[in-house]
Amino acid sequence: MAELEQIVERLEQGDLPLEESLRQFERGVALTRSCEAALKQAEQKVRVLSQRPGAEPELEDLEPEDGDEA
Repeated sequence: MAELEQIVERLEQGDLPLEESLRQFERGVALTRSCEAALKQAEQKVRVLSQRPGAEPELEDLEPEDGDEA
C-alpha cells in the first residue's frame, strides 16, 4: 500500500518522463489488483469467522455512514 501511495504521489507531480510514467502506472495497476485480491481474501476470512454454526453467512456493509468518514 505504501508503494502504491508513493507511485500516486510521483505521478501527481507530473515531472516524470512519459516512459517512466507508464511504468509507474503499470506497477500501480498491479499493486491495486494485489490489494483487491488481499481484501477479498480478508473478507472471506471474516465471513467464515463470523458465521455461526448452521447459520448462513451474512455480509455487513462496511461503508462509512454519513458523518463517519475520516
